[in-house]
Amino acid sequence: MKILVTGAAGFIGSFTTKQLLERGDTVVGVDNFNDYYDVSLKEARAATLDPHEQFRMIRADIADRGAMEKLFADEKFDKVVHLAAQAGVRYSIENPHSYIESNIVGTMNMLEGCRHQGVQHLVYASSSSVYGANTTMPFSIHQNVDHPLALYGATKKANELMAHTYSNLYDLPTTGLRFFTVYGPFGRPDMALFMFTKNIIEGKPIDVFNYGRHRRDFTYVADIVEGVIRTMDHTAEPNVDWDAANPDPGTSRAPYRIYNIGNQQPVELMRYIEVIEECVGRTAEKNMLPLQPGDVPDTFADTEDLAKDVGYQPSTSIETGVRNFIDWYVDYYGIDLK
Repeated sequence: MKILVTGAAGFIGSFTTKQLLERGDTVVGVDNFNDYYDVSLKEARAATLDPHEQFRMIRADIADRGAMEKLFADEKFDKVVHLAAQAGVRYSIENPHSYIESNIVGTMNMLEGCRHQGVQHLVYASSSSVYGANTTMPFSIHQNVDHPLALYGATKKANELMAHTYSNLYDLPTTGLRFFTVYGPFGRPDMALFMFTKNIIEGKPIDVFNYGRHRRDFTYVADIVEGVIRTMDHTAEPNVDWDAANPDPGTSRAPYRIYNIGNQQPVELMRYIEVIEECVGRTAEKNMLPLQPGDVPDTFADTEDLAKDVGYQPSTSIETGVRNFIDWYVDYYGIDLK
């Protein structure tokens, strides 16, 4: 197949692209290489993809309507994996306009491209942030998610609504994946694992929000990528039993699906820090702080639907996943932990 992967120089995007190439697909990647974080890390990810003959990187912004229209018209993609977005909950409080441009306008351009060029299936990144003020655990796709706590989550919920309208109006199969705290090698510098590892190695204190009591469904990037590709191969179909009088938020009478993609084993933040300390061989100096604005105390994914429909089964423990990240980190930055 010929597949478009947006955000191909990003964390999840680069791993997804590599996996698609290894199984024989042709991939066109799109990324604007913006400076939200260290661009050299994006360049390093892209460099791991460039040797593949069946890969080409397009440096463009998904919010550029003209560029995206031309891309879709020229390339005639079979399927689209839309992972590009302005990430980060707290950054959305400081820079809200960038989230509208990338997450709303960019996704609109993807939907229009898929509609006009007859794309077979659009898979796109949503987020556990859509659950917002929900407290019923584990989070289920069959729950209502109308109370986001930050603009980032609101844009991801908007993406799901936008996708549904295109599935309904144009019979475009769309599947949204709500990612739960993805981590692993080549992860973003604004993520907890990266920041904690860096500061612990450098002997600097780490900020531990909610006094370390909140839990996260930490999910290793390889498990996420397996779920993304399995979902892409499983084209969304209408739910023939969908009942408008009792609407199921996770499905529709249109070819539209939503899935959680997580580890289904939430871990308390303090345990996560302990694993990092064990791998690094050093003890962290901790600044214990209250919960940040826009953040949620816990995330816990119910992945039953994804397991049932595509056989998704995450297998990486945090002990293994954190070790893999730290091995990558010390190699990438040339650090000697001895």
